[in-house]
Amino acid sequence: MRITTSRFGRIDVDTDDILRFPSGLPGLEDCREWALLADASNDALGWLQSTNRGDVALAVVSPRRFVPDYQVRIPRSELSPLAISDMRQAQVVVVVGTNGKSLTLNLKAPIVINLETRTGRQVVASGELPLQYELTTERPPLKKSA
Repeated sequence: MRITTSRFGRIDVDTDDILRFPSGLPGLEDCREWALLADASNDALGWLQSTNRGDVALAVVSPRRFVPDYQVRIPRSELSPLAISDMRQAQVVVVVGTNGKSLTLNLKAPIVINLETRTGRQVVASGELPLQYELTTERPPLKKSA
């Protein structure tokens, strides 16, 4: 499948690699098929590119890469449409945004993808997680051990 995008130009995507979001994403309900693309210059970054709207691409990352203690609790009702029986079938990514002064991660509403069925859904996690977790350039101090 060939997709013409505003960000990446013309790209070829294997139809077996297409991710299907039966309900779309909030605000993008008409975008139901996506390709997950690697970023050529940043191995931490991926792009969810809509296959039917070339102007729509969302920057996504694995939350644990930036928030190592990230724990997501998702109600079963949110996961049931994905038919995930074992969480090893799932990949969790979060959308990267900006608040005007820094990059942010939406930890409250991760995107869960069933790797076996190639279906996905943005869900609302339980608990107190930020919609705009600010990424900082500061590194936490190293802990002494022994």
